[in-house]
Amino acid sequence: MNWKFWQRRDDTIGPDPTEAHPLGEGFSSGDTAGGDSSASGLFKGMITVAAIYLLAALALGIWWSQEPDRFDIETAARELGQSGDTNVTGYLTTATTITVAKTLLEKPGGYLTNDLFAPGIWLDNMPSWEMGALTMLRDTTRVYRNDFSRSQSQSAENPNLAEAEGKFFFDNNSWFLPDTEGEYKAGIVYFQNYLGQLSDQSANDAQFYARSDNLQAWLAAMDTRLGSLSQRLSASVGKRQLDTSLAGDANASQSTATPAEQMVQTPWLEIDNVFYEARGFTWALLHVLEAVENDFGEVLDKKAARVSVRQIIRELEPTQETLWSPMVLNGDGFGLVSNHSLIMASHISRANAAIIDLRALLAQG
Repeated sequence: MNWKFWQRRDDTIGPDPTEAHPLGEGFSSGDTAGGDSSASGLFKGMITVAAIYLLAALALGIWWSQEPDRFDIETAARELGQSGDTNVTGYLTTATTITVAKTLLEKPGGYLTNDLFAPGIWLDNMPSWEMGALTMLRDTTRVYRNDFSRSQSQSAENPNLAEAEGKFFFDNNSWFLPDTEGEYKAGIVYFQNYLGQLSDQSANDAQFYARSDNLQAWLAAMDTRLGSLSQRLSASVGKRQLDTSLAGDANASQSTATPAEQMVQTPWLEIDNVFYEARGFTWALLHVLEAVENDFGEVLDKKAARVSVRQIIRELEPTQETLWSPMVLNGDGFGLVSNHSLIMASHISRANAAIIDLRALLAQG
């Protein structure tokens, strides 16, 4: 018998149990499989958590992107709960302005412009909407401080309105120290203080003067904003525009020369932002116009102009219709695809023309 044959058979049996394992004492092959399984399970868990987070953020983003509905201005005025006379001149307009400001902060998702985390940081349509509503709010608070609450140019301004204007003109994108929401809430409190003074029949330290010149001042501010929005919306497709800055005044001059003709076009990535900014501005304007019709009723009736205010409201109402497309379309000319910006510009231009006519009517003796 060949002893080498038996030696080879013995070698195939396996390693000598007395020999130390190269990976260390106490190590077994099952340890490697267990480690891989644990790491794989951790990875799958992280993927699951991330997927759940993204789905939740997506659902919240869709909900937060819903624009606020229109509210009933008389119901909103009653809900403010002022203990004084709610039938005084200016109460409804002031209460409506406060409700617009509160909606800006209390709508689904709250105020989103200064968000640093998902889903707020991913959204741009709603922050643009907020910018539009905030612009209308700022213009109105300025007219309150300078016109609505003052009888003459030499009269003292109302302290609460002076503070409120500063608060609403605070940086709209500040996250901390101080935060934007805190400043706007403070502005609302100052406006509520003014409303409380206004409704107190035993005091006369706060007034709202419903005069033709005051209404013209507010309409002039709205006219300027609507004209700008109309131009920016119309520029969605680009157009050649002549320089008319000095038209109508042969003696007029300007700081620096500008081209006689230039191409005006809203950048492609900003088209939806301008559209939603216009939606926000007109949403806020619609409510205040309804309140103005009430508080300036006698002034409007004297000029037979109440119907003009109602027509402006009619022209602006289509701007709040539901956008069924998942995105703002930007078709060219009379092509197959709609251009939502041009449709919005059409409604705003008609409302702006009606405001210009109303201002001219009020300016007549």
